[in-house]
Amino acid sequence: MLVSAKEMMQKARAGHYAVGQFNINNLEWTKSILLTAQECQSPVILGVSEGAGKYMTGFKTVAAMVKAMIEELNITVPVALHLDHGTYEGCYKCIKAGFSSIMFDGSSLPIDENLAKTKELVAVCDHLGLSLEAEVGSIGGEEDGVIGAGECADPAECKQVASLGVSMLAAGIGNIHGKYPENWAGLSFETLAAIKEAVGDMPLVLHGGTGIPADQVKKAISMGVAKVNVNTECQWAFQEATRAYIEAGKDLQGKGFDPRKLLAPGAEAIKATVKEKMELFGSVGKAND
Repeated sequence: MLVSAKEMMQKARAGHYAVGQFNINNLEWTKSILLTAQECQSPVILGVSEGAGKYMTGFKTVAAMVKAMIEELNITVPVALHLDHGTYEGCYKCIKAGFSSIMFDGSSLPIDENLAKTKELVAVCDHLGLSLEAEVGSIGGEEDGVIGAGECADPAECKQVASLGVSMLAAGIGNIHGKYPENWAGLSFETLAAIKEAVGDMPLVLHGGTGIPADQVKKAISMGVAKVNVNTECQWAFQEATRAYIEAGKDLQGKGFDPRKLLAPGAEAIKATVKEKMELFGSVGKAND
């Protein structure tokens, strides 16, 4: 069932686990993630970047596909359809399209402008029963044209944004989108502790979940992270399984070229990755808590 992520976040924070956000790029991605969430009886968040939304012909198409798929596959676990790193304009497009959750990424704006626009969007989302994620301190790396240096967030600014009534807060703690470099210093738990001290029970979001060692993920969750985003790892899994299928010549055997056969190994690889992450995050079996 399609729901706001607000209750998910509150339950995850109280239960000391995290809900995974897995980005979707097409039908196969969406189907694999939904089926795995149902199998694991885990709440799940489907993330859609503005670039992916455009690729899938628009947010209305994405929302219609997700809602229909939930019904056709008889998905009973909580599912949030969430805009990832949304612009101010993108947020309103997703609200109109029928998303149940949005992220306004105002981290690149002056703090006063970030606060003003976040406050406006909080009021709109509260009125419609949607959840809103805000961001302070950019996440390192690049995702769909959103580039950040990976600086750590200012706890005082986090407190200002949290006080606006957002459902969850993404705060940079040295995390990076995409592949982590060999010289990566790791997550700044000192910064995370300071942010937690500033925002209290506000559920926190860890972007760039691909490549963070499991022990660091678990520690972050124990310190207040209630949502972990994963995208690149699913892309890698899909690519590797698809490459293996083609290099083995299976696309040349019988009707192995049929897209339903050609894409099946990649879809199964995504399922395995999502299940592994749900187990790591501790969300398995939490759908009805």
